[in-house]
Amino acid sequence: MKVLVAGATGETGKRIVQTLSDRQIAVKALVRDADKAKRMLPTGVEVVVGDVLDPETLRSALQDCTAIVCATGASPSLDPTGPYKVDYEGTKNLIDVAKSQGIERFVIVSSLCVSKFLHPLNLFWLVLYWKKQAEEYLQKSGLIYTIVRPGGLRNEDDSRPLVMQSADTLYEGNIPRQKVAEVCVEALFQPEADNKIVEIVAEESAEPRSLDRLFASVA
Repeated sequence: MKVLVAGATGETGKRIVQTLSDRQIAVKALVRDADKAKRMLPTGVEVVVGDVLDPETLRSALQDCTAIVCATGASPSLDPTGPYKVDYEGTKNLIDVAKSQGIERFVIVSSLCVSKFLHPLNLFWLVLYWKKQAEEYLQKSGLIYTIVRPGGLRNEDDSRPLVMQSADTLYEGNIPRQKVAEVCVEALFQPEADNKIVEIVAEESAEPRSLDRLFASVA
């Protein structure tokens, strides 16, 4: 297996790259700035320059890969088209190229509450709305997918157990980005993660369970 990570220099993406590297899984980091990537990503990770808004660069980036983890996301800005372009059009381009090149698995980092149009986060140029449209496009693509919807993202790791539930059942909570990375990587290997939406947060009172049991518990 060789995994392309899109959004590899983002806060979640770089943790996904590190987790894959720690597990000695071949990984290719899709980035726009190669120098930045080489400074922040593990030694030995293959870095490829490309842009999800440029399908031609994606075709070359995906050569010899068998799976994708997409951790892209529009950066906060005054551009009202940002979430549409990055979270929807960019993801759509990645899905289309993945289909054309026979990619076996596609894991995407989305967000809790994407189905709630009136959520306050949609005041930021409909960011949740466009993430939901990307989810639906992936679901209809024919690719084997896992959609990971984390709660509020924290840079600091902690020991709180993971909670995993099915779509549109969790509406609050937070989670360390490292746990999100571990869920995304494990989804590549768990048949119980195939074609599922999983919502994840971390809770002090939750029962500790292995990731395979958590994926199996989601309908």
